[in-house]
Amino acid sequence: MKFFKTKLAVALLAAGLSFNAAAADITVAYDADPVSLDPHEQLSGGTMQMSHMLFDPLVRFTKEFDFEARLAEKWQRVDDTTFRFNLRKGVKFHSGNTMTADDVVWTFNRLKVSGDFKGVFAPYEKMIKVDDYTVEIKSTKPYPLVLQTATYIFPMDSKFYSGEIDGKDKAAIVKHGGSFASTNVSGTGPFIVTSREQGVKVVFERFDDYWDTTSPGNVDKLTLVPIKENATRVAALLSGDIDLIHPVAPNDQKRVKQTKNIELTTVAGTRIITLQMNQNSNPALKDVRVRQAIVHAINNKGIVKKIMKGFATAAGQQGPKGYAGYDETLVPRYDLKKAKQLMKEAGYEKGFKLSMMTPNNRYVNDAQIAQAVSSMLSKIGIKVDLKTLPKAQYWPEFDLCAADMMMIGWHSDTEDSANFSEFLTMTRNEETGKGAYNCGHYSNSVVDNLVNSANAETDPAKRAAMLQQVEQTLYKDAAFVPLHWQNLAWGAKSNLDVAPIVNALNQPYFGDLVVK
Repeated sequence: MKFFKTKLAVALLAAGLSFNAAAADITVAYDADPVSLDPHEQLSGGTMQMSHMLFDPLVRFTKEFDFEARLAEKWQRVDDTTFRFNLRKGVKFHSGNTMTADDVVWTFNRLKVSGDFKGVFAPYEKMIKVDDYTVEIKSTKPYPLVLQTATYIFPMDSKFYSGEIDGKDKAAIVKHGGSFASTNVSGTGPFIVTSREQGVKVVFERFDDYWDTTSPGNVDKLTLVPIKENATRVAALLSGDIDLIHPVAPNDQKRVKQTKNIELTTVAGTRIITLQMNQNSNPALKDVRVRQAIVHAINNKGIVKKIMKGFATAAGQQGPKGYAGYDETLVPRYDLKKAKQLMKEAGYEKGFKLSMMTPNNRYVNDAQIAQAVSSMLSKIGIKVDLKTLPKAQYWPEFDLCAADMMMIGWHSDTEDSANFSEFLTMTRNEETGKGAYNCGHYSNSVVDNLVNSANAETDPAKRAAMLQQVEQTLYKDAAFVPLHWQNLAWGAKSNLDVAPIVNALNQPYFGDLVVK
């Protein structure tokens, strides 16, 4: 216990926290803090979580994955390729500017050129302003996921972000760079940022002019503290110094459940955790038999049982059960004998070397999973040079596809399996944004064409059949290593009403959090 207290003291003192928070003044500990305040710099879970605090989308998902009106009050399909949104009036940005259609169109155009988001918006030709509070989004052909992609549109304050500062465009999107938008923010969300120390803490305070006066949320101040170590994070909660934590690692969930005045809230997750095999950096990985051998050598059911303590579902494909494209026949396929045979057939009976890079504070037990995988691969002669990094250092390396195998987790923010393929397995294309997170450099025109066709198909049954064919092709090609779908767990003091604000997207709506 002394170790936990020492680590906890270091983390909390570094963050400069007050130990006696008022009822509506809470401290939240995550495993990492947002890497940027720019909602378009990185398409990641941390960015989406932050966006729901500082901005508001046109629409958002409910816990049941229905659509809830936010900055768009109403919507309707005008024709096969045109969708109209009627915007809420009287919404203020943090700067004091009033949100209008001009801001929404400006935001849409910025999303279209974002390296991470332009793939999401590739189906759209343009967005036009009809009047000050009406916009229309036009797709190049019929598109079935307009409302899903509208959950990505968090209107930005175009006046605030326009112009230059120190000779640089204030609207520039700079990956891992200190741009104006990455360090300054004016959104419509429930909170403003009053102070930020990267890697130490971010302080959010309630926005006085927040438009949603019907929100039950009563948090006036929220301090977000990154605490990387699972045990330290739990110790902070159990000692009372932290009000809410995420994630609660599988090993710690029993302790949280059994502690008085502390509650554990869990949600079945749909985030796939995978390993990508970089065909450009290691020639052996170009051979489908080698990739199949790697998939067969990794006991992902064993990882779920021993490392995740059953708090995950072993995966054999991208999309989980319930998603269009799910195929119940595509199961995990651990078979060490088969793996060795495939290595022999490929001419690698004696194995080879490869480098592996993973985060150590992004996904639940990510470093332990990587170590287990390295050990499993050694059984078929593959010697792994493993390097694990904190999230903030990992993403720049991932963008460079800096290792032969790299870990990536993905939650489909459209709740649709095509989203996985668009980012993780379609051929990389900087112009369209497709394959933006495909560090396996897997490329198959059959997959590309099927996903594009599915995204223009409005018949659900036909579309599901196309996406099933995508999953079947990826499975046969061993395009990536599917590990598991990660479940979600939050621990909180019992006076926090957590259940209504958390969801399978792992995008808590902190603006609606009630502290009793």
